[in-house]
Amino acid sequence: MTDDGYDLDEAYQIDGPDGARRMYGDWAPTYDDSFGAAWGYIAPREIAAILAAEVGTQAEILDIGAGTGLVAEHLRGRTVDALDITPEMLEIARPKGVYRNLMLGDLTKALDIPDATYDAVISCGTFTHGHVGPECFPELLRITRPGAVFACGTIGPVLDGAGFGSELARLVAQGRITPVAWRDIPIYEGADHPHKDDRGLVMVFRRV
Repeated sequence: MTDDGYDLDEAYQIDGPDGARRMYGDWAPTYDDSFGAAWGYIAPREIAAILAAEVGTQAEILDIGAGTGLVAEHLRGRTVDALDITPEMLEIARPKGVYRNLMLGDLTKALDIPDATYDAVISCGTFTHGHVGPECFPELLRITRPGAVFACGTIGPVLDGAGFGSELARLVAQGRITPVAWRDIPIYEGADHPHKDDRGLVMVFRRV
């Protein structure tokens, strides 16, 4: 970890929920400044804009891997609930006032959320190296309503290496989701660091 509290390459080495909980718990106090601002992290803004164009203003949205609320800051005025594995991150998000509810939960396990609760799911920075893979989709489909929109970011190496393509294809083939539309987005803007030219991919689909 760097002196300012954030190291993206170290984050990419996380090996599961326990590692994520520990690492992001340590980073929570400095995350918005040492990563969000210092790295020019605009992916939350880009993904929020994609979702906002797909859903009505009354939609109930679940932000998975919500962290400190960087996505929901760009969805102000909408109904958004936060789900994250790290309580320290959610406590940073709380005073921002961008969430209706803040929930602690592990996306690799069953969620304590009733069936058909949400009209949309958004995610930024969750489907990445060592974090959460496509195994969470069946549970997310359970807690969403028919027609619910998903706008979830990832990066090419994770899409190729973690089995997202085959799992999404299977869900389409089973008639559980619509075909996926892909959006290419910048991840960073106006900063100079080794990842400044990285691009993201946003999967956009609806629950059938």
